[in-house]
Amino acid sequence: MSRLGHVKRFYELLSELEQRSPGIHRLADCHAQMRWPKRGVYFFMENDEIRRDSGAGPRIVRIGTHALKAGAKSTLWGRLSQHKGQLRSGGGNHRGSIFRLVVGTALIRRDGLEYPSWGRGSSALSEVRDREKPLERRVSEVIGNMHILCIAVEDQPGPNSLRGFIERNSISLLSNHIRNAIDPPSTSWLGHDCNREKMRSSGLWNTNHVDERYDPSFLDTMATLIRKTGD
Repeated sequence: MSRLGHVKRFYELLSELEQRSPGIHRLADCHAQMRWPKRGVYFFMENDEIRRDSGAGPRIVRIGTHALKAGAKSTLWGRLSQHKGQLRSGGGNHRGSIFRLVVGTALIRRDGLEYPSWGRGSSALSEVRDREKPLERRVSEVIGNMHILCIAVEDQPGPNSLRGFIERNSISLLSNHIRNAIDPPSTSWLGHDCNREKMRSSGLWNTNHVDERYDPSFLDTMATLIRKTGD
């Protein structure tokens, strides 16, 4: 099967997942009381990013998971909440979320903003965070308006995690980095203004795994997991 055929099957599987799971939700509407699996893989979609080649519907713009290191304790919702930030208060911490960092960097570049402290250091003084709050609020709005779909993968943290297997192969399958583009981003996609070349060229808010070859067998693994969803 060609890469296009694999991409089509990938989206068919996500459509099946949507029917079997709680479905697709706007991240801003999500909260801790929802029935999140403890561990899983998440897929982000943006409203104006539509597939052009593999069928109808929104295209995936970011894929991620959590707790891949042995002994890691983070949960699926814990990771998503880091990306979401606090929309009402304008809070958020881009130093704890690469996704927030790169979205903010793209907003800075696109709109000519001045935030010289953005992305500097793993922590910051409260006065620095206060100056960054307007941009954190905008980042929360951008990411909060994205929709997510999650697949439960309740395995243990570690280098052989199925979550890691699904994450990296999903990214490498959808990535257009140094390839003929399938479902390329729209001309208005904010990611075009990201300062990371691999994100711009891949069409994804990801850098890891965008230049790797994918293993088509991960689609069979996804299919097995999805068909257990809701049972």
